[in-house]
Amino acid sequence: MNTPAELKYTKDHEWVRIEGDEAVVGITDHAQSELGDIVFVDINTEGEDVEQEAVFGTIEAVKTVSDLFMPLSGKVLEVNPALADDPAAVNKDPYGTGWLVRVKLADREEIEGLLTAEQYRETIG
Repeated sequence: MNTPAELKYTKDHEWVRIEGDEAVVGITDHAQSELGDIVFVDINTEGEDVEQEAVFGTIEAVKTVSDLFMPLSGKVLEVNPALADDPAAVNKDPYGTGWLVRVKLADREEIEGLLTAEQYRETIG
């Protein structure tokens, strides 16, 4: 599984890339692999403040629907517009074109509670 070292991770299989006072969030390569073919991404929290670990949307694969959990508290600034036409981008490039949301961080200290790539790999075996 691909787990880039420069990212942070959650036990719920989200990844986070910190960019100043913002964060880009997506699901991990492991998560997209477990879900299978992704057919729909439903995120209706754009413009809203979302607390850490709260559900901020859902992701639908051929056989299942899974909640998406916010890794860090903040305001959802943007939902990836490309996912409306191509939700499978999450399967093809989960750490690139398949990102889910961009968030304005509310509490930078929460970053310390996220997993490193090595810690995440340990949790998924």
